[in-house]
Amino acid sequence: MKKIEKMRFVVDAIDVIDKMYMNGWDERNGGNFSYLLTEEEAKVFQKKKPSRVLELSFDASYLKNRFVLVTATGQFFRNVKKYPEEVLGIAKILEDGKHIGLYWGFKNGGRPTSEFPSHLLCHIARLKKDSSQRVVIHTHATYTLALTFLLPEDERIITRTLWKMCTECSIVFPEGIGYLPWELCGTTKIGEDTAKKMETFKIVLWSMHGVYSAGSSINEAFGLIETVEKAAKIYCITMGNRQREIDDESIKELCDFFRVDVNKAML
Repeated sequence: MKKIEKMRFVVDAIDVIDKMYMNGWDERNGGNFSYLLTEEEAKVFQKKKPSRVLELSFDASYLKNRFVLVTATGQFFRNVKKYPEEVLGIAKILEDGKHIGLYWGFKNGGRPTSEFPSHLLCHIARLKKDSSQRVVIHTHATYTLALTFLLPEDERIITRTLWKMCTECSIVFPEGIGYLPWELCGTTKIGEDTAKKMETFKIVLWSMHGVYSAGSSINEAFGLIETVEKAAKIYCITMGNRQREIDDESIKELCDFFRVDVNKAML
């Protein structure tokens, strides 16, 4: 049997996690990642027993019997290539929805990230919206984080600002950007609030903290953050010096041409 860390979904996760560290987005042990396995990917674990069972702080019955690849708490993204079984692990949401079993990784007594409630709740919200969405990423993208200090706490203003910075933005996230004022991280409460936003948006900014992104693939979820980060960087480096920006008519024209259903409430 192929080693778990050589399976395609783990290899792709390691690559993106390393890229986020190299981008300077996940300092120390910041950031976290989760990926819901497909039925085919989960087959290798179906007849195994968990090495440990842990309790959840909420009822995740919607995801019962699903396996999830997730980063471990307290781990440094910079180590993911050298020590994947320490930085990552595979857990299963058990039948009662209130416990998880650990099946791979989480070496040296590790356990899922403290933001695991936020990840699972966001998975539930996105799956209800689109059953293909299986990836959630949380990272501290530099310019996106800076944006939360510079703009009003208003989703429409944030969305319009980013749409106007870069041609691809209204096509990549036509529903707009969700935003949460500062909250204590690592709690079920911030997970619930983020998941509520993800009923509408695929990407949510945490004020003065970072960003949450969801997608149908690792590339899609990561690419969404890249697009927002690029637009945020353009905004930051052109502050006070911009001579022009993409207008609403051009945004409408773009979305019509690419057959994207833009959120007209943001225009």
